[in-house]
Amino acid sequence: MDSFDPRWSDDVRGGERDRGGSGVEIGREVPRGGVGSGGQERQVPTSRDVRDVFVNHVDLPRGETRERVYALRESYMLRGSESRKLATVGAFRVVPAGNLRDHDGKPLDASRGELHHLRREGLVDIVPSPGRGRALVVLTSRGRELLDGHRHRDPDVAGAWRPHREGGAREREQATRQEFYSGIRQPRELEHDAKVYAAYLRAAERLQEQGARVRRVVLDLEIKRDYQRFLQERNRGRGDSDGRPDRTLDEIHRWAAEHQLPEQDGHVQIPDARIEFEDADGRSHWHDIEVETEHYRGQHAAAKAGSGFNRYQSVSVRIVASGSRGGGGRRGRGRGLAEEMFL
Repeated sequence: MDSFDPRWSDDVRGGERDRGGSGVEIGREVPRGGVGSGGQERQVPTSRDVRDVFVNHVDLPRGETRERVYALRESYMLRGSESRKLATVGAFRVVPAGNLRDHDGKPLDASRGELHHLRREGLVDIVPSPGRGRALVVLTSRGRELLDGHRHRDPDVAGAWRPHREGGAREREQATRQEFYSGIRQPRELEHDAKVYAAYLRAAERLQEQGARVRRVVLDLEIKRDYQRFLQERNRGRGDSDGRPDRTLDEIHRWAAEHQLPEQDGHVQIPDARIEFEDADGRSHWHDIEVETEHYRGQHAAAKAGSGFNRYQSVSVRIVASGSRGGGGRRGRGRGLAEEMFL
């Protein structure tokens, strides 16, 4: 277990690195395709490792030697394992330092090595886990700007197109776009949110064993945002609106069905994360995961239990309901997914 040292929150960049690039970092400068670099996007073969899913969406260094990359008016020195960490933390918003690996495959130490380097570059912050004293990693706004500025322009590099979805190029891009997040959303949910990445790893590894290829992960925040846009669509631009949605139960039911989410009496159940993947035949599917904690009580616990999500309890973790959702919207029983594990 990682122990948290309050000194990790200090600004360690001052005096250690010149933002203009005249520090002592050893590496090579390679123009890349992000904002301000003026370079061409380098085509890098995408990895099928479930830990590499998120870095496959960006054009950042993938080798062992640190390279200089640019975002807006800043430059940073990164190697491949550091690019992977930035993309992973950005995709899940918060990840325990002990769940991340350095270039030698060892768990990260928040006070030294690659994580210390990323903090010195101003790309990540370290925060304590409430009540447990372990170090949690989140992106800074600079870290998110770096990822967003270096997205792959070729959608086939980042993920598969969804040909069954209607709409133009922008809609198709949004359907495959991996969102990245910075900062802390809700401090009281920090311990719960920090467990989602470990649940993803176990589920994604099992899916991969069945021939699946993970394309991206959609967090509950993104699904809730889309749901609120749907609920408030008729209120936009209306000065006389009281802010309350006027969607009917039938409309909510149809929205939930289109997004393959369970709904009852107008209440839509949203998972902690949705894994989007392709099976061995190239067909698109979803796998929803829910991390349960000791704080689940009463109607909330009952609703989650009846949702059909793949549920992960926070200490001794057992997949209570297994399966995935494919294009037809039917719930299927997963094979080889039920087991005990620890987060």
